[in-house]
Amino acid sequence: MDTRTRITPAPSTEPAAVHPTELPAVHPLERAASAWLGHIAADKPELEAHWAGLDRFGHAMLASLTNGMSPASLVQASTDWALHLALAPGKQGQLVEKMVSKALRWWLYTYHAVRPQCGHCIEPLPQDRRFADPAWDAWPYNVLYQGFLLTQQWWHVATTGVPGVTPHHEQMANFAARQWLDRVAPSNFIATNPVVQRETRQRGGANLWDGWLNALDDWRRAVEGAQPAGAEAYEVGRNLAVTPGRVVLRNRLIELIQYEPTTSQVYAEPILIVPAWIMKYYILDLSAHNSLVKYLVDQGHTVFMISWKNPDANDRDLGMDDYLRLGVFAALDAIGSIRPDAPVHLAGYCLGGTLAAIAAAALARQQPARLSSLTLLAAQTDFEDPGEISLFIDDSQVTFLEDLMSLRGTLDAKQMAGAFQMLRSNDLIWSYHLNNYLLGRRAPMNDLMAWNADPTRMPYRMHSEYLRQLFLDNQLAEARYRVDDRPVALTDIRAPIFAVGTLADHVAPWRSVYKIHLLSDAEVTFALTSGGHNAGIVSEPGHAKRSFQLLTRQAHDAHLDPDSWLHTAPRFDGSWWPAWESWLRKRASKRVPPPPIRLAELGSPPLGDAPGRYVLVP
Repeated sequence: MDTRTRITPAPSTEPAAVHPTELPAVHPLERAASAWLGHIAADKPELEAHWAGLDRFGHAMLASLTNGMSPASLVQASTDWALHLALAPGKQGQLVEKMVSKALRWWLYTYHAVRPQCGHCIEPLPQDRRFADPAWDAWPYNVLYQGFLLTQQWWHVATTGVPGVTPHHEQMANFAARQWLDRVAPSNFIATNPVVQRETRQRGGANLWDGWLNALDDWRRAVEGAQPAGAEAYEVGRNLAVTPGRVVLRNRLIELIQYEPTTSQVYAEPILIVPAWIMKYYILDLSAHNSLVKYLVDQGHTVFMISWKNPDANDRDLGMDDYLRLGVFAALDAIGSIRPDAPVHLAGYCLGGTLAAIAAAALARQQPARLSSLTLLAAQTDFEDPGEISLFIDDSQVTFLEDLMSLRGTLDAKQMAGAFQMLRSNDLIWSYHLNNYLLGRRAPMNDLMAWNADPTRMPYRMHSEYLRQLFLDNQLAEARYRVDDRPVALTDIRAPIFAVGTLADHVAPWRSVYKIHLLSDAEVTFALTSGGHNAGIVSEPGHAKRSFQLLTRQAHDAHLDPDSWLHTAPRFDGSWWPAWESWLRKRASKRVPPPPIRLAELGSPPLGDAPGRYVLVP
């Protein structure tokens, strides 16, 4: 008998072999799903880019139909307002009370309106000139427009002060109501406008025929991309931008113009003007009688002007850093080669002023100081409260614009112009409609209107950075805006500052411009001038009905809030230009012979006379 121990082999961990004919059949859907997942895993980056591109394309197509307005932003604002109003019984009660009281006021007014000299139950706002003609005081037109004004007032109450609505959405709801009311105002229709009816009777309907011809002409010009009627009388280099000078520097982004002196001696410190690139530079060199450049040159200053290139799709990747490096810094380097060892008076207008402030803060790190002073003309440095333009700037709107620009490479001038027109639809849209189409009158073109009809585009990257970093994130005011990968702070600026705000500014509200007092420790001289964003700056000596207030805050003075400043600052009649020129003169060291007008780079070929080449690019 075998007594050896029997060893039982351990069970195998390998799966048993299965004959091919015994494999379970794979379902066709399972094979398709596996293939699909494998394809997705292999091409995931390309697919994600594809879907993102589809979103951009869809947004861009929609934005082209809505003039750049984001429907999502409008829906969010209207929903926010409507839901909070539905949850506010007190506000609802107030609106019912207002509706009843206004209806009773209007009914009582209607009862007496047939009498002559019956007066008004409500007065229009000071800037509302739609009903200024005495014809509106005759029945039944007085009843119509007084009812319209009461309705307008009620909607203002309805869209403001609703508990819980965000300030941005409140502004948008109020703006939307105002746009709708401006559209249906009785002044816009023949049947309800006594002034149009009177004109039609007196001219036998010729005004309507002329208006029809004006409408056809405007339509033709819009289709052809031509300038508005009358603009052909103004031509850059002939009767616009005619101050003599030479282009002394040209790069991918700017031409630098040095203007010829008109005095035998000039102040040692030159002036560099940085205009906004939203429009052409020559708003500061319009006609001979209202050219800020000519005025400064005639007072003995050496003036340099940046003329920005009108970008196209090839410039889509130009950013804010390029505008700083190829613009302000390149211009300062060129001036340094022409006028060595002389600090510069740096002046910027609108967006150009914001860029000038960024440059001044970055240059404050350097020694010796390159700037003698900084002037900000209707320029914001704090964008926390940028005024009504913020209606078009939130994350949804900016994303919409970015998607539109991503296809074109630039922001078309029509989008920007449309936004500004909507802010003042009464003056810029419906007043135009009334005068040109119903009354048949073409308003005479002037140099400022011709300039306004010569807009520019903006590169995709630059405009996106500008909106997000400055408007949405307010990085400059909070010392988070980076230049050369380092944040800059406006508190580093030690050069004296001259800042100008305009009283009726819809683009850079003067209280926002005034915030430079909070952001800088330097001496600040602030001027508040009558007029709007453009007309308040183009305010030459001798201009009728111009006035301004002026006050200097020394570096050690306590802060004065805007309303207190308004009641404290002395008022002066006339233009603010002489006050600024006197301020510059006091900070000049001496008078010297004019510097030569020569190229910034020796050996470069001649670059031509002012106004240069870039300003002529449509």
